[in-house]
Amino acid sequence: MLTVLNSILLSTDYLKNKGIDSARINAELLLANILDCKRMDLYLRFDQPLSKYETESYRKALKRRATKEPLQYIIGEVEFYGLVFNVNPKVLIPRQETEILVETIIENSTSGSDVKILDIGCGSGNIIISLIKNIKNSNGVSIDISDDAIIIAKENAVKNEVANNISFVKKDILNDDIENLGKFDIIVSNPPYVSKNEFETLQKEILEHEPKIALTDFNDGLSFYKTISEKAPILLRPNGQLFFEVGYNQAEQVQNIMKENGFNKINIVKDYSDIERVVYGELN
Repeated sequence: MLTVLNSILLSTDYLKNKGIDSARINAELLLANILDCKRMDLYLRFDQPLSKYETESYRKALKRRATKEPLQYIIGEVEFYGLVFNVNPKVLIPRQETEILVETIIENSTSGSDVKILDIGCGSGNIIISLIKNIKNSNGVSIDISDDAIIIAKENAVKNEVANNISFVKKDILNDDIENLGKFDIIVSNPPYVSKNEFETLQKEILEHEPKIALTDFNDGLSFYKTISEKAPILLRPNGQLFFEVGYNQAEQVQNIMKENGFNKINIVKDYSDIERVVYGELN
């Protein structure tokens, strides 16, 4: 019968041979999920034998990971900005660099009695939920074209105890009327910004498993920035702010799009890899 330690060692070698980066961490996280414990707790349980059911479940999970299925989808959740979110292949996996977007908004938000936030493209709900949890007296509306994304986002709002502060609405920002959504202090979006040409060059894990509609605009990568920047002035209160996450080498283009639509005091923030990742400005 395999113990926790033997299972981890064998699984690490298996994942390495399948070309999985950080094989040991992957092996440990998958096993911790099977055993319903924290990864570090495994080190206190090295001699614990695995049951037949646990062994079989672990093998199935490892086989899925070996095909380059993302770890987060196999486990079914991911940590983002100190919170835990449910994820599945219907939504984009929250990235660490998006925490820069959330952090920038929190640092620049003006606390008041009623801070209203509009999140365009809710996905798993990680952005709007993290903001509502960290900005006092805030409430929000989050829109998405995907029914499946809205279902998961609602689950995560309940999971993180902010369901009463967020309304999730199905909307196509490119084509639907949005004037009836209300007026907001902050609009935020991490839109599909991968261009049609760049999409085919993405890693296999992303290309084959994450939803295309959340990754690319099937155009030049700028479609959503243009539409949102054009529509935002209708939705923003005086001195309202618009925040975007942007892709590699897009910051200057997005900055110009925002200027053309009446935004000023535009700033660019770099991520942990020194890449320009966030562009934000204030409405004139």
